[in-house]
This record gives sequence, structure tokens and C-alpha cells, in this order.
Amino acid sequence: MRVIAGSAKHLLLKTVSGTNTRPTTDRIKETLFNMIAPYIADARFLDLYAGSGAIGIEALSRGAKTCTFVESNRQAYNCIKENLTHTKLDGKLILAKVDVALDTMNNDKYDIIFMDPPYMLEEEEKILSKLIKILDKTSLVIIEADIKRDFSFVEDIGYEITKEKKYKTNKHVFIRLRKETK
Repeated sequence: MRVIAGSAKHLLLKTVSGTNTRPTTDRIKETLFNMIAPYIADARFLDLYAGSGAIGIEALSRGAKTCTFVESNRQAYNCIKENLTHTKLDGKLILAKVDVALDTMNNDKYDIIFMDPPYMLEEEEKILSKLIKILDKTSLVIIEADIKRDFSFVEDIGYEITKEKKYKTNKHVFIRLRKETK
């Protein structure tokens, strides 16, 4: 796994050993960042369930102003720290469960939120409900999920799906607050 573009281009990233994390492949990461390229410069980026930190590091490398990484696994947290040091990029790290971390982010605002929760937990609805307080009208939330995961619930909690990009076994769902929310 590597940084694809930007100031840390071509640098290799460490991954967490074992099967507790699913690193996003370079090919899917490149597709994702090609789609969000117009929004990255100077963005306040939030990487939830950060794993190795590869998505947030890619955002920083491509010009995001800040990135906050939230990860509950200590081994993954340490991997993110090592990857940030190796790439000479700076980010804020939070070692906590995502829902607990979000409870402490009352005044923080983010432009792009990426979340890749463990598929079997199906925590998306709970986390999206908590995210509303740290979003602006223009904030973009991207969820990486199993291709079969149904997101019809998002409208009931104040969001709308703006795009969906499907791959072989997973997908990226792009959502924003509905105009009448907030």
C-alpha cells in the first residue's frame, strides 16, 4: 500500500497485521480520490475507523488542511502514528471508539468525513446520527461498505445519497445533509 499522489507520492505505508482491518486497495483509493479531487484542497478531513490511516494520509498528501484520525485499536493507532512520521505529514489522532470520539467533537467542523466501519457491525446509522452536529451544509460524508448494505435509512435521519460507486465486493456511498436539515 502506498500514497498515490501529492507531497508524499509513492511512499509506502505500513498496514496493521492480522484481519481486524481491511485496507482500501490502491486502485479503489485512487478512484475515490479522483472523484473527490475538487474538494480536497484546504479541506478539514475526518477519517473514522482509520485503520492504517491510508485514506486520511492520502487526503493530507493531496492538500487537505487538516485530518483527524479516529481509531479504537491500539495497534492500528500506532500504525497511523508511524505512517504519519514516515510521510512527514501531520494529523490529529484520537484513540477511542468512533461513537465516543464523536461525543467529544461538539465544536469541530469537517468538510469531508470518510468512514469505513467493520461491515458486520452495521454501525452506519448510529454514527451518521452523531455526525450531524459536526457537519456544515456542504460537508460530504463517504461511507465504504459491503456492496449489499442498504442505505435507505439515511433519508430518515436527515441525509440524502448523492452518489454511489460500486466495486466488486464493496461500494462508496456519498451523502450530504438534506437541504432542510439543520
